[in-house]
Amino acid sequence: MAVYDREAAVAYANRWWDDYNPAYPKFAVDCTNYISQCLRAGGAPMRGAPNREKGWWIGGGSWSFSWSVSHSLRWYLAGSDRGLTAKQVGSASELEPGDVISYDFEGDGVFNHTTIVTSVVDGVPYVNAHTYNVKGRHWAYKDSYAWRPDATYVFWKISDRFT
Repeated sequence: MAVYDREAAVAYANRWWDDYNPAYPKFAVDCTNYISQCLRAGGAPMRGAPNREKGWWIGGGSWSFSWSVSHSLRWYLAGSDRGLTAKQVGSASELEPGDVISYDFEGDGVFNHTTIVTSVVDGVPYVNAHTYNVKGRHWAYKDSYAWRPDATYVFWKISDRFT
């Protein structure tokens, strides 16, 4: 059984928040690719290759949709019962460094952003992200041009042990 190394995931997030690891492809919309790299750095196991519609993985010049697409990662985490797994929790205050947030800025059911919690100060998570690269941003993103009053969030508690 593999263990999730939250410190390693956060260290990776802080190392690459404003740069791109040449070992991975870079996408125009890079947020979920970056979060996937952080999760992988923390030891999250990949599965499902070479089927792009199954599992969570990258390799051989290809990757799963869940590796690189916010909406796909959101649904992967909701349904995965082995490998990389997570539990949806009710509020941001339940998150700790290494956990993940999925964002639907328009509130239309399509999740279009993903971040990783890198610190918690007085019970408030702060996150890193790519696409518009940020480090230590308040989790709610209310200062973002993308944020709308109808925004919805899914808070993911990444499992500490992987099967």
